[in-house]
Amino acid sequence: MPEMMVMQALNQAIAEEMRRDPKVFLMGEDVRASVYGASANLSREFGPDRIIDTPLSENGFFGAAIGASAVGMRPIVETLTSFMWVGMDQLVSQAAKMRYMFGGQVNLPVVFRAVMYYGGGSAAHHSDRSYPLFMNIGGLKVIVPGTARDAKGLLKTAIRDNDPVICFEDGTLLGQRGFVPDNSELPGGELLVPFGKAAIHRQGTDCTVVAIAGCVGLAIQAADELQKEGISVEVVDPRTLVPLDKTSILESVAKTGRCVIADPAAKVCSAASEIASIVAEEAFWSLQAPIMKVASEQVHIPFSQALEKHVYPTKEKIMAAVKKTMG
Repeated sequence: MPEMMVMQALNQAIAEEMRRDPKVFLMGEDVRASVYGASANLSREFGPDRIIDTPLSENGFFGAAIGASAVGMRPIVETLTSFMWVGMDQLVSQAAKMRYMFGGQVNLPVVFRAVMYYGGGSAAHHSDRSYPLFMNIGGLKVIVPGTARDAKGLLKTAIRDNDPVICFEDGTLLGQRGFVPDNSELPGGELLVPFGKAAIHRQGTDCTVVAIAGCVGLAIQAADELQKEGISVEVVDPRTLVPLDKTSILESVAKTGRCVIADPAAKVCSAASEIASIVAEEAFWSLQAPIMKVASEQVHIPFSQALEKHVYPTKEKIMAAVKKTMG
């Protein structure tokens, strides 16, 4: 089982799907000349007809991708989550609603890869983590891989899906290494991670930590540290937020009686808030302590890295929240 960076896993997923299906193509700003990231060196193999550089107009090329998907192509759109605001009309009024408005007569197999570059001094305009907003828009599937294996497997599944999917890629993880199975080691000959199925990264009995995107690694580190203190933490990674695997979360909380949710997005109206609501409504009688949220502060992201580091969840904040649930 080889080890690779998350960005390499994403690159591998795109290349495999483009080789498998000639209808798959990649488009975005400066993707053709890219020598880093998930689109690195793809133009050498697939050429300018399938690796397409776009103008600096998200509203324009988002619409072009949606139109292409409506007539049978399978576009992958590379963008930054902070640039998605420019194309919101296409995402919300067209991609999300078109199948419903057309009475089910059209499929829209388009994937928007939204990279979240936060935590590196990118300031307020380029540090958004906007997946909670898109959870609120019917018709879009929302995936948030937290490991290299899931980055590859979820993206491959997204490319084959007939609905519009937004893949939120955590920029803090792109250089992180993880084990990704070789295709020859897998029963079906390829890695496909199903939507709506959470991953349990640590088994535990004292507290459930539901961790999203970049918080997955932090939660695992916190669980390992707390294990030394005799506290057993179960780490649940939803992997996809739409659809959400409520069953795995609720079963874990029923076992542990406690729930902490770690989410790199802002805490108000967040994915963490929705998960907390589900647990409160459907697992209330299993709880032995209040639900805790460890999420980003409700502020614009400062340019100063000395200030910025205080905004986001950390291993220490997760550990403190778990201990608080333990009384």
